Amino acid sequence: MFILSNLLSALAILLEYFFTILSWLIIIRALLSWVSPDPFNPIVQIINKTTEPILAPFRRLIPMYNIGLDLSPLIALLVILFLKIFLVKTIADIAFRLR
Repeated sequence: MFILSNLLSALAILLEYFFTILSWLIIIRALLSWVSPDPFNPIVQIINKTTEPILAPFRRLIPMYNIGLDLSPLIALLVILFLKIFLVKTIADIAFRLR
């Protein structure tokens, strides 16, 4: 059972890293939207392509025209934080109990 436990521990750590990187990409995208960078910059394109599939569903839920402010990055960060706390902790606890 220790092999499954180690596998789940590694999965929990990888998920935590993934959610952290994703959070930083969303924060960077929100900050970049304030300065309007060159859209042909490869770094800006990578950030936009990786975060758009995450932000698009939240934009459909909360239309921007009612408020005049795009709240989708904030809501996406809250969902990612919830997943990071709940999912990673749950997997890590399961791994601990299998030891």
